[in-house]
Amino acid sequence: MNLMTLLPFIVLIGAMFLMTRSAKKKQQAAAQMRDHMTPGTGVRTIGGMYATVKEIGEDTVTLEVAPGVHAIYAKNSIGAVLDDAEYNRIVHGTGDDLTLDSPVVPDDASSITLDKGADETEAPKLDLGKKDEPKADEPKAEGSDDTEPKDGKADGEAGAK
Repeated sequence: MNLMTLLPFIVLIGAMFLMTRSAKKKQQAAAQMRDHMTPGTGVRTIGGMYATVKEIGEDTVTLEVAPGVHAIYAKNSIGAVLDDAEYNRIVHGTGDDLTLDSPVVPDDASSITLDKGADETEAPKLDLGKKDEPKADEPKAEGSDDTEPKDGKADGEAGAK
């Protein structure tokens, strides 16, 4: 066999090896993270819920999702183990205040204004409404006449031609 015919298969096998290797590393890192959970640790589930670990079982974790409310989750459903400062900042809103370099986006559009310069004038508003009848000084379209259709039905009505 020629090396050129084997080259696509070699590249494909190499890519598959690299992808499975990185997936295994991610799984090992997630398992190691879950092993570092202790009761009282703040966690985020893969669904985005923040809770505190109460008990750790073989394959399950008991989480306190609200004061006095406990739920049992699979260990695999823990997405991140958070340190105390980050958990308190997210859940309770305490801790170091965030400093933002970018401007804050308002929740609604009512506070957004456009600054107009002194030399700019306001553009006239467009009327997108339906026009009634053409004015007397406007020319009519070709082929149109002022008479009603012979059958008495206007366009758009049932049975109109």
